[in-house]
Amino acid sequence: MEKVTILVLHLGTGGIENSIITLSNILCEKYEVEIISTYKLYDKPAFYIDPRVKVTYLMEDLKPNREEFKNAIKQFHVIKTFKEGFKSMKVLYYKKRKMVQTIKNLHSDFAITTRDIHNKWLGKYGKHVKVKIAQEHNHHNNHQRYIKRIIRSLKKIDYFMPVSQELADFYTKKLEGKRAKCVYIPHCLEIYPESVSDLTQMNLLSIGRLSKEKGYVDLIDVFELVHQKYPKWKLNICGNGEEMPILKSKIERLNLAEQIHLLGFKNKEEIAKLSLNSSIYVMTSYTESFGLVLIEAQSYGLPLVAFDSAQGANEIIENEVNGYLVSNRDKKEMADIIGKLIEDQELRNKIGQAGREKSKLYKKENISKQWFKFLDKIKE
Repeated sequence: MEKVTILVLHLGTGGIENSIITLSNILCEKYEVEIISTYKLYDKPAFYIDPRVKVTYLMEDLKPNREEFKNAIKQFHVIKTFKEGFKSMKVLYYKKRKMVQTIKNLHSDFAITTRDIHNKWLGKYGKHVKVKIAQEHNHHNNHQRYIKRIIRSLKKIDYFMPVSQELADFYTKKLEGKRAKCVYIPHCLEIYPESVSDLTQMNLLSIGRLSKEKGYVDLIDVFELVHQKYPKWKLNICGNGEEMPILKSKIERLNLAEQIHLLGFKNKEEIAKLSLNSSIYVMTSYTESFGLVLIEAQSYGLPLVAFDSAQGANEIIENEVNGYLVSNRDKKEMADIIGKLIEDQELRNKIGQAGREKSKLYKKENISKQWFKFLDKIKE
């Protein structure tokens, strides 16, 4: 059986990790699959991994300590700063050493990377790997230095797979005349639900990492406007992140603690229950390379409302057909659209049904066919 090795930084709770694990669960149907993770952040991965997928951790006891180091500096704690600084240097040293050594000893038919530094190391040291594939999960946001860094990392890579069609088109032009060929296969739904929301519950839903680029501070502002007209409606936000204290403080300041619930990380079973108990899905990201959460929400029949600054949303949402795209990050306009959906059950049903149909394109069986066709073709 041919072997696929996927190189990752960790198997945490983010969208990248979710997509990596879903891909592994697909490929193990036909290939021997191993995920090699630099760090072991948790006792077990955040998402379900098929038992046929082997998981290897390179650093089980040594973990990143960025936050601890930053806090020690803020507190002017000299001894603690020295200790955390030394540990940070140790982490960085072994992060490279162990992954490079692993790549040097790697004998795989296909190796897939998920970070630009791994692209570089795989190209340079993966002498015994037959086909080298690099995935790109982030949007460049027109940062020229980042774009150049990605292009440089692909010097000895065979295939480059951006996360969206828009990014694939962009990098195809950048890679003209170079070794790496650009290929696009979308992320997929691990599970396509049989049940859909009846869209009668007075709940809004948003899921993602609680970080600045996800725009949750703006979402609270939007919901405040919604709450003024529709006080019975509530907002559920799922996810962890560094902005949790900021969001909690803002919610309390606006006296919305009874209406806005910060639920932390939720597994897929819990997300399913929340989706079935929601009537509208809202995304306020400043940037979003793809937006798998939008497709997942669509699969439960939820109408979508998003700012068009989230590039991935533009690829998934057809405005006023299967959702709504709001320009210029206009919070009042977004609140008005949400209000329009709140007031019109028939409209919610219509938009939700169109989204459910769109989400079928991303069903596991459809994306599996694309992956197997791609790998069968390139190994010939």
